[in-house]
Amino acid sequence: MRKAVVSVALAGIIAAGGAYEGAAQQPPALERVAADAVAHGTAVFGKLCASCHGGGGAGGRAPALVDNRRLRAIADAELQDIIRNGTANGMPGFGSQPAADLRDVTLFVRALNSSAFEVAPAGDLAAGEAFFFGKGECASCHLIRGRGTAIGPDLSSVGRQLTMVELTKALTDPGATIAQGYGTVRVETTDGRTLRGFVRNEGNYVLPLQTLDERLVAIDKIHAKVTREAGSLMPALTATGDEQRDLIAYLSRLGGAAAPPPSAPASGSGEHAAFDEIVKPRPGDWPTYHGRLNGNRHSEHAQITVGNVATLSLQWIHSLRGFDNEMTPLVLDGIMYITGPNQVSALDARSGREIWRFSRARTLGQRGDAARGFNRGAAVLGSRVFFVTDNAHLLALSRVNGALLWEMVLPDKPELPYGGTMAPLVIGDLVIAGVSGGDEGIRGFVAAYNVSTGTQAWRFWTVPARTDPEAKSWQGRVNLDEGGGSTWLPGAYDPETGTLYWPTGNPYPDTDGGERKGDNLYTNSMLALDAKTGKLRWHYQFTPHDLWDWDAEEPPVLVDAMFQGRARKLLLQANRNGFFYVLDRTTGAVLLAKPFVKKLTWASGIGADGRPRLLPGNTPTPEGVLTCPAIRGATNWMSTAFNPATRLFYVMAVENCFLYRSTMFGGGRGAAPRPAPPAPAAGRGGPPAPPATFGLPAGGFNPGGPGGGGSMVLRALDVETGRVAWEVPQTGNSNNYAGTLSTAGGIVFYGQASGEFAAVDAATGAHLWHFETQETWKSSPMTYVVNGRQYVAIASGANVLSFALP
Repeated sequence: MRKAVVSVALAGIIAAGGAYEGAAQQPPALERVAADAVAHGTAVFGKLCASCHGGGGAGGRAPALVDNRRLRAIADAELQDIIRNGTANGMPGFGSQPAADLRDVTLFVRALNSSAFEVAPAGDLAAGEAFFFGKGECASCHLIRGRGTAIGPDLSSVGRQLTMVELTKALTDPGATIAQGYGTVRVETTDGRTLRGFVRNEGNYVLPLQTLDERLVAIDKIHAKVTREAGSLMPALTATGDEQRDLIAYLSRLGGAAAPPPSAPASGSGEHAAFDEIVKPRPGDWPTYHGRLNGNRHSEHAQITVGNVATLSLQWIHSLRGFDNEMTPLVLDGIMYITGPNQVSALDARSGREIWRFSRARTLGQRGDAARGFNRGAAVLGSRVFFVTDNAHLLALSRVNGALLWEMVLPDKPELPYGGTMAPLVIGDLVIAGVSGGDEGIRGFVAAYNVSTGTQAWRFWTVPARTDPEAKSWQGRVNLDEGGGSTWLPGAYDPETGTLYWPTGNPYPDTDGGERKGDNLYTNSMLALDAKTGKLRWHYQFTPHDLWDWDAEEPPVLVDAMFQGRARKLLLQANRNGFFYVLDRTTGAVLLAKPFVKKLTWASGIGADGRPRLLPGNTPTPEGVLTCPAIRGATNWMSTAFNPATRLFYVMAVENCFLYRSTMFGGGRGAAPRPAPPAPAAGRGGPPAPPATFGLPAGGFNPGGPGGGGSMVLRALDVETGRVAWEVPQTGNSNNYAGTLSTAGGIVFYGQASGEFAAVDAATGAHLWHFETQETWKSSPMTYVVNGRQYVAIASGANVLSFALP
């Protein structure tokens, strides 16, 4: 029996375009090659894998691999990647084995799992598809590659998930085997509601319910009556013999391919109504990366106050599949959406219990932050969740079950080292996304896509084409296709004027401006764009001709406030270059620009024309020049907040300097290696740590401790003057990326440089509370309310932590 299955499975792999070329031309010879490969793969499996997975993959200390649904559902490349690299839960990698061994053991494992996809039964595929979406009314409950309705399971990979027997049984007798997560219950709550739907990842105390009207609700089982229903909501298939044959043939070919953009009409009133929930969110929701579209991480929630925050306690922990998580959770209608490396999950925001998870293998060959798995979060609008993968693909997922609805490749030249680390932003019926990779050499852009179809609405290039007028700001032999200007931090939006404000990154090469003379527009800038068309309304460049990697990708904070005696529409930003800016957001005019750090040696100030007054001796050389701030900036992308009651702006500031060499990050190409530079003169930050192999300090970007020169300070700035109203010096190094969260309870929450999560008095900076984590922070805090209870949450290392009062 098993030998016959192996032959059928291999035939399916070959027919699907597997590891061997020329299948159609020489099937007899190919069969001999395939048989030899399986025999070799069997031997390799016995040598490397059988001690854990059992002889023939039947199971042992590790899971059985025979008839394993998860293995059926993944592609050969992903399966081979698991064998090569191992897994996070203990399986070692076998990447040192010969390529032929890896290929053949992959074929052997695949052969143990003969799915309907591999059998590929006969039938009219077009007729089967027409029946599914037409007469059979299957799409009224199910999705296939983004088409249909997300009530029942997504069937985009059902051919790989089920055998022929299982697929046929699921159609003709659906009650015989209920798919996991789709048992039906009726729930009666204490407030008199009656709900009916599917049980998703039930626990002892929480029952996540997917209602039949496509909503997610977390049920407290202790305070609800749950009645379980037998059978399946899906009726048995009613079809002729030919219709059943064609439907099975069609479903069997569904192998989980990426979803193309659907041929749906452009968004209409439904998306605009959903956007109203983002512009004016429900009390308690945190619907965007910064909580509100204005980019100000200030919350009006005041249940947690200066008087009671000392009793704040941890309520739950959710462990992510990845470390150094940079994301900020979203919460809408009691459901939390979190991200990790190429993964998105929906959780019950009260308990942290997972409801669904979308994930895919990380992309090989990525560079920079994307290669490290960094991701800052998701966006939600209506029935969709939006997410950017490590290789800069924009995905739309079903909010109710995580099914892939559509997928778009963001870069027009994906062969360049583009990455994806950002949280998208939704504006009206558009989802807006940018790219990372500015330190590796890309041409940056920010682009908008229709939320329903994925169709591109507009694209704004942050680096011009050679024929554009702005190209005059790039003089020399620089390749503008590698000019930098990344766009990986979400911007802010003013619904009154329809203006989108988006910060941009550094030019490339980062520290070598010899072949990119000029201002290098539109790098290191704040862009004011028409959100509907992407047309530029104004721009302001914080650091023209940047030589120090000082991206402007710090949060733009939009506030309407009195400023120097006038009611003004303001944009606030603490920039990486060390200056705190107050801009008139209607014109881009600089109203105030004051240093917010003490270690600032590159400029004496910002002139009346808005340009920095440069100081001599700060141009990087191959030997190195010490300049302040350091390469990670006087601050970075961590969140900032303005409290309208205190009229203070809260920022994590970094006091540090750095030895800048022109040969870093693609600069000084062709130059011979240089000896280590001498220590700089006293009085400018002290000697640097020994250089690492690619020009960065061995202790990190901003090492702390004796001689390291790096320290962090939580500062509260008076927005009228830029004066420091109070500050809290930090213990530890300055590799901390946790920003600030201000609340109407009079509190500022932030991650401390020594690893604590802490709260201080927003008016005075007095310490109020802390919680030990001993993690190096990579994310910023947020707050939300569910059932009248306020929570504060933050990602810490590999975990999401959520706190509340007793």
